[in-house]
Amino acid sequence: MADDMRLVDVQTEHLDDVLRVRSRSFGLLEAGRREEWKADAQAWIADRRIVGVVDGDEVVAAARYWPFEQWWSGRKVPMAGVAGVVVAPEYRGRGVGSMVMRGILARAVEHGYPLSGLYPATTVIYRHLGYEFGGGRYRYTFPAADLRSLGGKEVSVRRAGPDDAGRLLELAGQLHSTGRSNGPVVWPETKVAEWLGEENSFCYLAEDGFVVYGWQSGKLRVEELIAGSEATARALWAVVGSGSSISTDVDAYLSPEDPAHLLVPTEADKHALIERWMLRVLDAPAAISARGFALGASLEVDLDLDDSELSANTGRWHLSVSGGSGSLTRVESAGDALRLGSRGLTALYAGTPLAAVRKAGLAWGGAAADDGAIDTAFSGSTSYMLDYF
Repeated sequence: MADDMRLVDVQTEHLDDVLRVRSRSFGLLEAGRREEWKADAQAWIADRRIVGVVDGDEVVAAARYWPFEQWWSGRKVPMAGVAGVVVAPEYRGRGVGSMVMRGILARAVEHGYPLSGLYPATTVIYRHLGYEFGGGRYRYTFPAADLRSLGGKEVSVRRAGPDDAGRLLELAGQLHSTGRSNGPVVWPETKVAEWLGEENSFCYLAEDGFVVYGWQSGKLRVEELIAGSEATARALWAVVGSGSSISTDVDAYLSPEDPAHLLVPTEADKHALIERWMLRVLDAPAAISARGFALGASLEVDLDLDDSELSANTGRWHLSVSGGSGSLTRVESAGDALRLGSRGLTALYAGTPLAAVRKAGLAWGGAAADDGAIDTAFSGSTSYMLDYF
């Protein structure tokens, strides 16, 4: 790389450069979306959540992150959701992508995020920087007539809008906490309210649940459906299915373990869409402390961590889990311990069975007798996201 290439905080005067690189990476934004992107960018700039690489005075790469919280075993963990990673075509293959990603990782650590997540265009660069698969975004297709037949007429349902954003977040939080969910992210209330105000965003709210859906390519698509009872689930799905005379099928973003799979009389279309997302542990002790663990699990084990990008994670640690909580403390003990790199630690954190992590060459050492207890502590429901960012 040229000597005058350096990392910078992207400022308002850089946005046209960033948009130019973005167009060469993802295609042109429509005029309306361009202005929306620039409006969002002011928040990224104000919070120092967008960094770039400049060659001279021109931005040739950029990346940013969303200020999320992510559910892990029913507890919210702060997570920097990396997005908009773009590199000008003529600078690709020269280490510029790694440079801008190291910049955004450093910024997320500086801002105190224990985790980072992203949807990869390619896994190679992100694995090199310590990311590993954390879960999937699953889209299933159901016959609309099947949804319409689910009933739930005894449940009161009303239209909802931007003023209900706080209530939707409250309901989602209650259900993800009691359901000990893994993976869903929490957006800022202002952003949720903005989406609920969009013309093609239909939201219906019940006492203990809600549904958000709209039209996509001539078909109804459910973005999120939360229900605290069978009756409410039936009522909300029936609202969506009421469009069966126009939309024969309904696409829905759901967990593979969502109750809808048990309620709908026929199974979803066999061709489900799965988009894999990646996770990265940025601050190992903070990430362990914030995460929930399996109730009843008890674990005392030493870990040797080796993080080539974030040296604060490297070293000998003692992992303790009990009562649904965990802690990671530095120790000076000698002897064999379970050894993990950053990818192995991330895979374990996301609930990947330790046998699979070992067979992938991402974990080694330690007592084999501990593996079952470790798996039990980190196990839970399938990790999933509903949102693409």
